[in-house]
Amino acid sequence: MLVFFLPLFLLFLMIGLPVFFGMLAAPGILLLLNGQERDLSLLYRNVYNGMDSFPLMAIPFFMLAGELMNRGGITMRLVEFSQAMMGHFRGGLAHVNILSSMLFAGLSGSAVADTSALGSMLIPAMEKEGYTRRFAAAITAASSVIGPIIPPSGIMIIYAYVMGESVAALFLAGIVPGILVGLGLMLMVKVMANRYDFPASRAKATWPERGQASLKAFFPLLTPVIILGGILGGVFTPTEAAAVAVAYAIVIGVFVLRTLTLRDLPDVLGRAATTSAVVLLLVGAAMAFKTVVSLSHAPEHLAAFILGLSDNPLILLFLINLLLFVVGMFLDAGPAIIILGPILGPIFVNLGIDPVHFAIIMSVNLTVGLATPPMGLVLFVASSVSGERVETISKAILPFLAVEVVVIFLITFIPAISLTVPRLFGFVQ
Repeated sequence: MLVFFLPLFLLFLMIGLPVFFGMLAAPGILLLLNGQERDLSLLYRNVYNGMDSFPLMAIPFFMLAGELMNRGGITMRLVEFSQAMMGHFRGGLAHVNILSSMLFAGLSGSAVADTSALGSMLIPAMEKEGYTRRFAAAITAASSVIGPIIPPSGIMIIYAYVMGESVAALFLAGIVPGILVGLGLMLMVKVMANRYDFPASRAKATWPERGQASLKAFFPLLTPVIILGGILGGVFTPTEAAAVAVAYAIVIGVFVLRTLTLRDLPDVLGRAATTSAVVLLLVGAAMAFKTVVSLSHAPEHLAAFILGLSDNPLILLFLINLLLFVVGMFLDAGPAIIILGPILGPIFVNLGIDPVHFAIIMSVNLTVGLATPPMGLVLFVASSVSGERVETISKAILPFLAVEVVVIFLITFIPAISLTVPRLFGFVQ
C-alpha cells in the first residue's frame, strides 16, 4: 500500500497543494493508514534532520551573495561588458542577454535571480530596439537556465548532498555544458537574426571602450575565480567559499564600487532569507520523503522495471532523459533531484555510467525544465517582469528549448563534455 504515495503526491500537486506540504502529506497519510505511527514520527523528524547539514549552508550564502551583487549594481556592469563585446552583432541585444546570463551564472547560480535581474533591464531595452516583448522575455527565460549549470550551482550542491558526490567535481563538470548551452542559444539567435533582420544594438566598440568595460566588470568577474580557485586549491570548502563570496560582495559593493549602502542590507538579508527558507524547507521535506521511498521499496521496483525495458545503457539513458524532461515540466529542479536522484542514480552507476556524468545529465535536464511549459518557474518570472502572458512566452521559447534539448543529448551521449574538466583536476578517473 505504501508504494501509492507517489500517485497521491502527484494528485496533490495537480490540485495545487504546495510541493512542501505534498511531500509530507502523501507519505504521512499512507503511513497512518498503514498503522506505521513510529515511521510517521520518523518522517517528520527527518524534515529537521534533512536541513541540519553544514554543506547545505552554502545555499543561503550563495543566494545572499547574488542578492548583494544584484542590489549593488554589479548586474549592470556585466551587461555593459557584454554590450561592449557583442552588442555590434546583428541581434546584438539578444547575444548580450545570453552572455550576461553566462556571466551572472558565476555570481548567483540561480535561474530565477537571473531572469529577474537581467529581465528587468534587458527586456525593456530589447523592446525599445524593435524586438517583440515576447521574444525578449523568451530569450531571457531560455538563457537564465544557464545559471544553475555554470558554477556555483545551488542544485548541484543539493545533488552532491543527497548522493554523496563531490561538490567541486560537479561544479567543474558543469562549466563546459553551461558554455555549450550559451553557444547553442547564440547560434539560434544568429539564425533568427539573419532571417528576421534583427538590429545591432550599437556600433562596434573600440578596444579602449572594451578595456574600460572590462575594468568596470573586473571585480564581479573575479567572483567565480575566487570561489572555484579556493575550493580546488584546498583553501576552503564549498560552504566556506559561499561565505567568502558574501564577504567579497559586501566589500566590493560597499567599499570598492560604493554602490551598496548599509541601509540596503536589511532588505537584502530579508530577501535572501525568504528565498533560502523556501529551498531549505523543500530539501528537508524531500529528505523525509526519501525515507518513505526506501521504506516502500519503490527504488527496487522501478529499477526492475527500467532494467526490464532494455539492457543497453544508451537506450536507457535516452528513455530517462525523456522521463526527466517530462518531470521538469511540472516539478522544480531541486525537489525533483532529491526525489529521483536516490532512485535513478544507483541504477545507472551500476550500469557503468560515471556518477558525475549522470549528475550532470540529471541536473541540466531538470534545469531546462525551469523554462519548459506548462509549470516552468522562470516562465512565470519572465511573465511578471515583462508583463507578457505565459502562453505567448511559451510559444516564443520553443526554438531555444529545442537547442537546449539537443545540448542535453550531446551531454548524455558524449561523456567527455562533462567529465574532461573534472578529470583534469583529478576528480574523475
